This record gives sequence, structure tokens and C-alpha cells, in this order.
Amino acid sequence: MKKISVIIPMYGEEKIVNQCYHRLTNVLQKIEHYEYEMIVVNDGSKDKTLEMLIELAHQDTHVKIISFSRNFGHQAAVTAGLKYVTGDAIVIIDSDLQDPPEVIPEMLKLWENGNDVIYGKRKKRKGESIFKLLTAKLFYTTLNALSETEIPKDTGDFRLVDRRVVDCINLLPEHNKFLRGLFSWVGYQQIPYEYERQERVAGKTKYPFRKMVKLAGDGILSFSTKPLKLVGILGIISLVISFVILIYAILSFFCKWNHLVPGWTSIMLTVTFFAGVQLLAIWIMSEYIARIYDESRDRPQYIIDKTYNI
Repeated sequence: MKKISVIIPMYGEEKIVNQCYHRLTNVLQKIEHYEYEMIVVNDGSKDKTLEMLIELAHQDTHVKIISFSRNFGHQAAVTAGLKYVTGDAIVIIDSDLQDPPEVIPEMLKLWENGNDVIYGKRKKRKGESIFKLLTAKLFYTTLNALSETEIPKDTGDFRLVDRRVVDCINLLPEHNKFLRGLFSWVGYQQIPYEYERQERVAGKTKYPFRKMVKLAGDGILSFSTKPLKLVGILGIISLVISFVILIYAILSFFCKWNHLVPGWTSIMLTVTFFAGVQLLAIWIMSEYIARIYDESRDRPQYIIDKTYNI
């Protein structure tokens, strides 16, 4: 009998733990000829999330818990879940129920038809601000413009993937993982599943603007070296502009163009322009160097404190 594994990262979700469990259980129990497991990764929650999960694990052995020693982030939580799955088909879904568990059986049918990755594509996103919608669109447009690997727009981590795809992801050693990009990078047969994303059932989002910016940075820097090439382009443009300014200054001197008044304005403009280009170049290169340093330390991406039913 085949098995479905569902990975659910949680951080401070005491208000929706039970509802998430019941909705997923209702869906998974109705899928015939499949066993199932729910691997819940507690990402260092400081509320009663872990206590409630332990209670559920005692009542239902399908619930398996991985609890971190502290908060390591959403991508680390999903990565840990991928290491412990035992199923043939693996679903990644957030606990806030914005991605409806009820569509899992339909995604499973697409998997049975020979597709290796069925990624959720949002045709409508309810309950999200215009700012978040615009920044998400800008992010994917920028990412695909810079990256050598095309990453589908309007997608998140919600997807159903084949076991062999998960095995490939688990072999990748990098620390700052951008999973939706890595799933695209590994290839295999991939198709979208369109659905309407719902409003959050309860609680507040655990992905504030700061974390969204970090995720965007990980995505761009992990899948593109074009920002480094951009530094070279900026350098060439700077040289051309400085050469034009030099020619203009020489012509003004010999042609007696009196309207050109020497002063600190032009000097400051030139100095600040080139200083800005240099600082921008240093910042871009430092981001790549920081990631090289992070990888060279070879620290684990997460630390597991306790497990239950594993």
C-alpha cells in the first residue's frame, strides 16, 4: 500500500492547531488505498503549539512531531520534514489553511498520472493586501529575469512531489535553501494545479515584511549570478559618464564656455555618483561572500530538540 506524507511547519499557531489537524485528517482518511502520516515541524514556538501537538500525537500515531531547539525559519522547518518523510507522495502545506487541504486528492490523481511535481498555483489570493500582491508580483518578475531557472509565478511552497524528487532535494548540501526554486531546478515532470487561496483561518501571519525580504534575497542570490555581472555593467557606465564629463570639461576650457561655472556642485555630484556605484557593488559582492562564509562554516541548518512518534 502506498503512503502519503504531509509536512506542516508551525510557529506560534496555537489558535489553529486543532482545526488544521482535523481538516487534514478528514481529507487523508477518505483517500482509499493509501496510508498517511502528518509530520509537523514545531519551529521553536513559544506558545502552547507544542503542548497541543504532543496531545494530538498521543491520541493519533499518524501525527509525528519534530521540535526545534529554537526558531530556525520556515524553509529550515520544511527541509527537516523532507528528511523524515517515509511516504511515496509528499505534500508540503502551511498550517494557516490558506492552502486548502481539500484539494490534495485532486493533486494526488495528477501524481498517479505520472507527474512528479504538482505545484499549487494561486489564481486568486483572498485576504491579502495590495502591497503584498504587488511585491509578490515584483519578486517573481525580478527573480525570473535574473535566474537561469524559471520559477513559476504565483506559487508558494504548497505542492505534492514524488519521493524521488524529495531524495534529490535531500542530497543538496546548501544551507540557505529556497525550496520552491530548488524544486524547479531539479526538473522532472512538473505541472501546476490552480486553486483559490483562502484567508488565514486564525492568528497573524508569521511572515512579516522583514522575513519576506530575506526570502526574496535568498531566492535571487541562490539562483542567479547576474547581480555580480550587473556590478561590471555599472562600472562600465560609470567610466563612460566620467569620460563624457572629462571631454565636456576640456571643451569648456578651450572653447571658453562661460556658462560652465566651476564649483563644488559638479564635484559633489560626481563624487557621490561614483561612491554610490562603488558601495552598491561592494554590497552585492558582500552578499555572495556572506553566503560562501555561511556554507564554509558547515553549521546545521536546524537543531532538533525532541521528536514524537518518529
